[in-house]
Amino acid sequence: MSTIMAGVIFIASLVIALALVYRPVGDYLYRVYTSQHHLRVERVVYRLIGVDPGREQRWGQYARSLLALSAVSAVLLYAFLRLQDKLWLSLGFPPLKPDLAWNTALSFVTNTNWQAYSGESTMGHLVQMAGLVVQHFISTAVALAVAIAVIRGFTRNRTNALGNFWVDLVRGIVRVLVPVAFVGALIMVAGGVVQNFAEPHTITTLTGGQQVITGGPVASMESIKEFGSNGGGFFNVNSAHPFENPTTWTNWFQIFLFMMIPLALPRVFGRMAGDNRQGYAIVAVMATLALVSVGLVNAAELTAHGTVPQAIGAAMEGKDLRFGVSDSATYGALTTITSTGSVIGFHDSFTALGGGLLIYNIVTGEVAPGGVGSGMYGMLILAVITVFVAGLMVGRTPEYLGKRIGATQIKLASLSFLVTPLLALIGTAVAMSLPDQRAGMANDGAHGFSEVLYAFTSAANNNGSAFAGITVNTTWYNTALGLTLTLGRFLPMLLALALAGSLAVQRRTPVSSGTLPTHGPQFVTLLVGVTIVLVGLTFLPAFALGPLAEGIR
Repeated sequence: MSTIMAGVIFIASLVIALALVYRPVGDYLYRVYTSQHHLRVERVVYRLIGVDPGREQRWGQYARSLLALSAVSAVLLYAFLRLQDKLWLSLGFPPLKPDLAWNTALSFVTNTNWQAYSGESTMGHLVQMAGLVVQHFISTAVALAVAIAVIRGFTRNRTNALGNFWVDLVRGIVRVLVPVAFVGALIMVAGGVVQNFAEPHTITTLTGGQQVITGGPVASMESIKEFGSNGGGFFNVNSAHPFENPTTWTNWFQIFLFMMIPLALPRVFGRMAGDNRQGYAIVAVMATLALVSVGLVNAAELTAHGTVPQAIGAAMEGKDLRFGVSDSATYGALTTITSTGSVIGFHDSFTALGGGLLIYNIVTGEVAPGGVGSGMYGMLILAVITVFVAGLMVGRTPEYLGKRIGATQIKLASLSFLVTPLLALIGTAVAMSLPDQRAGMANDGAHGFSEVLYAFTSAANNNGSAFAGITVNTTWYNTALGLTLTLGRFLPMLLALALAGSLAVQRRTPVSSGTLPTHGPQFVTLLVGVTIVLVGLTFLPAFALGPLAEGIR
């Protein structure tokens, strides 16, 4: 079977599987977050933390709750990392240095999972399992809760309540994340993913060298890493490691996991809006952008220019031979167009245009379909901007789901969209202006610039993958990227909640002959166009200095 045909089958089977679970998963999530019934274990948790589950919160209260939880989580994880050598199953590893512990704690609390370290040679089993994995669950549940609160703001009328953050958080963990992650871990163990508490042991290689082999509770981390679009792996090479991703079908299963919830959330949106067509329109935009990205990245890697790639038929550098070029390109495209950040190929070794497309995927805000929760509220932000642009074109006050988009709403939506580009571009500019930081680049010229741009773009959009090629485990980079990923996580969240709060208090405006339908092909086309054009205009100068300059030389 040809490489191209195998790649087509791989992609087609994913599309079919995700289409089949769209309705059941979306309907289940809808029931989880609209049910008035609390499970016994949930009621116990509410009593322990002193929460009244029947009391809903305004957007400001909702925001303060998630910020408080995130702050406490960051402090506790930082302490965990700094005290590693005193903990059980530390494997003899020393504590992380302060700047690396700061960066790692913030990274996992914000669902970025940027890793400036090699997990198998830096962290013990307990820290990985009870420190990092716990944040895989909590950070995912936080983003999912915010997405549901934002949907409530778009679909409710004449109320200042967006739900209860603690109820949404607990339900997300208990009813969604834990059950699926548990089953996913069992499936991965069956596929050959390692799950043990083995001590590292040294083996002698065929050439007479020495290599340290590290085991650990990998499957339990891998399942929630993918299902929660986290991306932070047990090993340095992430899902390219055979202990994390042994076979082609586990590779397929990982993609299925991190695409499932983001693509099902539009169904929740449609159900809560009382019009499933609204959900179909949003998922159509997500699917269109995702499939175009997959096709373009595959084309860039399979038809790469250059003497060696043309001689062997594809760009093989940096690709995992177990999966091939096409599956590596597909994985790279989908892990960057979501906020997963997991890798099976070396993104730094993708072709100039292929690597540029991966950066472009991240700078879209990762809304196609984006990460768990973040993709949904990011897409709704772009929908607000789209109806505003359409309203300007016809000289009519823009509306979305019967809510008027006035000055307050468009300011909040615009600020939410601009946060991550500003963080990424300013961070890149500062790094390139400092001689010491340029000295840490393994490559100069356009490719070196792309590496720095990728790092700050990945941090600002909470992706977590890297182009590599630069030394980022330094005090400056750990500090700068830690600030970037923190602001990139919470500022858009707060602005999205503020927007939802401003919409929830409105009275629904009746549909008239001049109302733009937001459930048909016209709106889908407009939303796709606005997403592409906004990103293109914002990042074109940076792309011209990096991947485009490298690709055309």
